[in-house]
Amino acid sequence: MTPVELSRTVLHAVRCAVDEGELAVAVPERVVVAPPGPGGCGDYATNVALQLARPAGRPAPRVAEILRPHLLRTDGITDVVVTGPGFLNISLRGSAPVALVGEILRRGARYGHTDALAGQVVRLHAGREVRAHVHLDVVGRLLRSQGAVVRAGREGAGAEWDGVLGLADGDREAPEERYGTGDGPVTRVRPVPAPADPLPLGRDAARWALLHPAPHDRPRIGDEHLAQRESNPLFRVRYAHARTRALLRNAAGLGFAPEPGPVPEAAARPLLQALADHPRVLAAAAARHAPDRLARHLVTVADAVPPLLPAVLPLGEEKPSAAHRARLALAEAAGSVLAGGLSLLGIDAPDHL
Repeated sequence: MTPVELSRTVLHAVRCAVDEGELAVAVPERVVVAPPGPGGCGDYATNVALQLARPAGRPAPRVAEILRPHLLRTDGITDVVVTGPGFLNISLRGSAPVALVGEILRRGARYGHTDALAGQVVRLHAGREVRAHVHLDVVGRLLRSQGAVVRAGREGAGAEWDGVLGLADGDREAPEERYGTGDGPVTRVRPVPAPADPLPLGRDAARWALLHPAPHDRPRIGDEHLAQRESNPLFRVRYAHARTRALLRNAAGLGFAPEPGPVPEAAARPLLQALADHPRVLAAAAARHAPDRLARHLVTVADAVPPLLPAVLPLGEEKPSAAHRARLALAEAAGSVLAGGLSLLGIDAPDHL
């Protein structure tokens, strides 16, 4: 069961509780499942009981206990534990990581894209400042990844900004009034301005320098974003992606291909958790207009890749096994998430670095 399927399963449990008269609430359009936080257990956790407690007029732990038996009736769920103020912690059969990797390989760079915001029109406007223009571009990409329609305008755009930074989102010199008085509010994109001209860094490093810090933080514009070393987060993300591509090439040379399967090594768990969390991060980054959330998440994924790498390819006279194919599939999934995330940030993900 993938995170998307589990989210639908939780919604179905809520509908069943409502249909059977156990809860008197409106069924939400979506719920979020994510790896358990501190104090949690199992494979995934959801705060749906806390979300429904007030409209249901019941304490969240009681709502969780009502939903628990409905979840336990679902094939693939082995246990449900209520913790803390009412979190539902869900344990799945051992096939859950296999299904997750399979879903990522099927969807590729579009893993985590949804239609949750379908039908919503979001109007954005950026003033005459380079960081605002880059943020507007990426916020628009994030919103579209969740199904929204984006109308964007920006002031003071010039050919140099567009050419170096690859900006194409929004009309130049578009004042707020262009949207019309009856078309809803316009959100002004106003991150803390860049303290220096980022264009000498080139497209990828400049974009990362402007996007990685939170919008309310002052970005650093310097050569550290060009450094080919581990202290540079952008380098770690792109290097991890390039390593996964190299593994696929080397495996093809040895005559085997990726195939999702169990990866029992403890070293793989942080990577699986980060990959499972990717859809939630994309949704949050879009909803909060916060590209930095995606950038930091990509660093988390990248930093979880290296412990897996030594065991992916056979050593010496060892023959490729199902375990090698499963590890290779997990590495390919990580590469797909890194490539898709970098693409949303407008940054290239080279296969060779």
